[in-house]
Amino acid sequence: MKKAVFPGSFDPITLGHFDIIKRSIPLFDEIIVAIGINAEKKYMFSLEERKRFIEEAFADEPSVSVVTYEGLTIDFCKKVKAKFILRGLRNPADFEFEKAIAHTNRRLSKIETIFLLTAANTSYISSSIVRDVIRNNGEYEMLVPDSVRVK
Repeated sequence: MKKAVFPGSFDPITLGHFDIIKRSIPLFDEIIVAIGINAEKKYMFSLEERKRFIEEAFADEPSVSVVTYEGLTIDFCKKVKAKFILRGLRNPADFEFEKAIAHTNRRLSKIETIFLLTAANTSYISSSIVRDVIRNNGEYEMLVPDSVRVK
């Protein structure tokens, strides 16, 4: 069984994340969207909200599950018996950053990192841009799945 972990903070999930997950469904038997918990970080959305946004976005996809975790991603992968880490790449800066993490993870474990390029129409979207648009009462809806709605 091919199981992949797609780790991130997903504050909030964007259409870029959504696209990567959707496109990876045919590649893996199971995809675990793993929301990392970092006590040092200040989030716009609570852990419960972030989890709900993703669960609702993939409610019709039985191979996609959403969990939270603390610690190293490779330790979490070992715990859930996932042999792959899934990551999306938007630009060359993402590649350089993700490459260093992938090499480190590969050195510390046998877990492979699989990179998917974001779709051209979502490559400019980041969670930080979405948060900024929301903070400034902008029209964020076109940047996120329908499940992400601010009250």
